[in-house]
Amino acid sequence: MYYLNCFFIYSFIGFVYENIIALVRGKKMGSGMLYGPYTPIYGLGALLILIISKFIFNILSLNKILEIIIIVFSLTIILTFLEWIGGILIEKIFHVVFWDYSNFKFHIGKYIALEVSLIWALGSLIVIYVLQPLINKFISFIPNYVTYILLIIFIIDLVATFSSKKVHR
Repeated sequence: MYYLNCFFIYSFIGFVYENIIALVRGKKMGSGMLYGPYTPIYGLGALLILIISKFIFNILSLNKILEIIIIVFSLTIILTFLEWIGGILIEKIFHVVFWDYSNFKFHIGKYIALEVSLIWALGSLIVIYVLQPLINKFISFIPNYVTYILLIIFIIDLVATFSSKKVHR
């Protein structure tokens, strides 16, 4: 339940983040590819951050600076790969391009760019050292039935989106 709740919380945070970026850029706000107020790629990314950082913290006995360097480097690569795969899958399944970094100076194709990868590096540190300690303070108070309801709503949203083969922006 812990990781499922983390997935939903970070998916919602991703939804809010994406809409703030859209608002700042003067673009239309939207929920991304699903109907609900969540962006699952952020939930999945956060889960990877939590699981990989926990693994590195528990397995490696390194000094703090070296530990942080390894975590940031490995998570930057993994999250960049996740973004690349996500972009490709969304385009292949829904025939929509949600982001295109072709105009960035250090892009590799349209789905990844060094500039954005650096945001994932910073985001990893924010998740590990700022957000997760705050989330851990209240996540245990979320009743299981709330998590089950969120899961059912999320699955219905996925089925509705995939059956219509239409994204909702």
